Amino acid sequence: MKHEGKTTVGRREFLRVLGAGAGAAAASAAPLASQAVAAESEQEKKKSRYQETEHVKTYYRVNRYPS
Repeated sequence: MKHEGKTTVGRREFLRVLGAGAGAAAASAAPLASQAVAAESEQEKKKSRYQETEHVKTYYRVNRYPS
């Protein structure tokens, strides 16, 4: 008995479609990222972003990083 009306997607076809969808999602997100970078002023680009908070200090201490 054949199931002519029933369409199935094989494993390889599923992975191919999944890969194409991921590529399309990445391509559509690229312009958004470049717009955010362009909106940053020169002063914002140079400001310090790293902050050594208590949880960072704890991480360093637990993992025995030299102080």
